[in-house]
Amino acid sequence: MLFDPATDLEITRLMRASPDQIWRCWTDPALFAQWWAPRPVVTRDVVIDLRPGGRFASVMDVPDHGEMRGEGCFLDVERGRRIVWTDMMEAGWRPARTEIFGFTAIVTLTPEAGGTRYVARAMHRTREVAARHEAMGFHDGWGTVAAQLEDLAAGLAVAP
Repeated sequence: MLFDPATDLEITRLMRASPDQIWRCWTDPALFAQWWAPRPVVTRDVVIDLRPGGRFASVMDVPDHGEMRGEGCFLDVERGRRIVWTDMMEAGWRPARTEIFGFTAIVTLTPEAGGTRYVARAMHRTREVAARHEAMGFHDGWGTVAAQLEDLAAGLAVAP
């Protein structure tokens, strides 16, 4: 998948955690809630039905803004390696009733240098939507949560 600088936003990090540790943080709702939003935002009511067509949802309590609901659909899942999801659909491949940005996200985990190369890409339909997402703080926000994810994942026990 080629990166399109007009419509794609991306963060890349070399994390000091294994792909398995990061995968656990992405797929366990209790762990996911701990890193998904920049603090002091609280993430709750997380649903992760990790299969193509499965539901991906959460509620974020944002200080001074109230409740922000996120609803999406998993498109592709490669255990321990890749998660693809979109806010343009809901579970069961249903068209979204509401959407925040109208994007598809691809998250990849690649073992590298004793850790993991973490890449999170948000692909938008138009330049305007990508620019709005970027202006809203994509790089700071997704960068902050990547750091929170790394800290949480690095502290998890490695599976035997």
